Amino acid sequence: MKKEWKKLGALLLTSVLAVGMLAGCGSNGDKESEGDADTFKIGGMGPLTGGNASYGTSVKNGAQIAVDEINANGGVNGMKLELLFEDDESKVDTALKAYNLLMDQGIQAFLGSTTSDPTIALTERTHEDNILQITPSGSAQDCTKYDNCFRICFTDPLQGITMADYAVDVMGAKKLAVIYDVANDYSAGMAAAFVEEAEKKGAEIVANESFTSGDVDFNTQLTKVKASGAEVLFLPTYYSEVAYIVIQADKLGMDIPLIGGDGWDGILDQLTEAQYSIVEGATFLTPFAANEQTDLVQNFVTKYEEAYGATPDQFAADAYDGIYVIKAALEKAGSTDSDKLIAAMTEISVNGLTGSMTFDASGEPHKGAKVVQIVNGEYQIKNADE
Repeated sequence: MKKEWKKLGALLLTSVLAVGMLAGCGSNGDKESEGDADTFKIGGMGPLTGGNASYGTSVKNGAQIAVDEINANGGVNGMKLELLFEDDESKVDTALKAYNLLMDQGIQAFLGSTTSDPTIALTERTHEDNILQITPSGSAQDCTKYDNCFRICFTDPLQGITMADYAVDVMGAKKLAVIYDVANDYSAGMAAAFVEEAEKKGAEIVANESFTSGDVDFNTQLTKVKASGAEVLFLPTYYSEVAYIVIQADKLGMDIPLIGGDGWDGILDQLTEAQYSIVEGATFLTPFAANEQTDLVQNFVTKYEEAYGATPDQFAADAYDGIYVIKAALEKAGSTDSDKLIAAMTEISVNGLTGSMTFDASGEPHKGAKVVQIVNGEYQIKNADE
């Protein structure tokens, strides 16, 4: 009889422990996020290796400067911030594995990814996990398809529309050409919006040429553009591909004004000083230029140069702003609860390096567009309607 009572007691104890464990489980939206009560963990992600490594490195560095600043000023709601960053190589499979690593480390908000395709894939996971996701530079439309997802940069369609308006209204061009990456959502989305907007304005698309990610020979596309009589060439692609295109265009003797989206940032790093003349006068959309003479920008540039020995680009600025947006959401929510953080996003206003911004339920930032023109090997920033 004693043995039976002991068995019964053991079973009851096991049941109580099991119920307690189940009660402790649940989504982030049901309770305060787990982790050290004195630390709020932010996951970050981007390519630190591979062809787009410049983007991820900039994002990591810019975010870290913001984290260090905030912590030096007392943190947020009594907590210090901690940045945990993983390399996704700008690849979907790698990004999913990296996200699992970050979640295993207990992240409570996610700054990532840096490029569009990994960001889109990760929205499925962050939506399931009910965690705030802010991409600094994922600009494809679907990067913000769920209500927990926001972005700092402009969307691909908005970039395409803005640059079509610039080509027609500011540059006065009537015949336009496009070379884009058909296999990349970022590039294809921007190109489609550019073509639609330009045609609405009465301009003619005289060459609309595509390539596939990884291509390095663009002579066929450029030869068609050269023969088309285009007055402006739009290149909605990343800086590594832009470098190949502009060098080959120069060898073909092409002298045509060039414009692009924010993926151009970093193009001068891909060229020698002797090649800067190839992109002289080229204009691309950006929210940030390191030579903008405001205290906020120059303080950031100084800290970045001291810490990393390099001049920050827009990806660093986007990430810096992303961390401050998370800070503002934490302050507004007064909590680390994911539901409250996500809800707070539409109630905050942040004066950042890339502009003063607010957000709506679609996840989009509201701020003015700017462009950079390359002049004598330097970026000169101006409003997109100038």
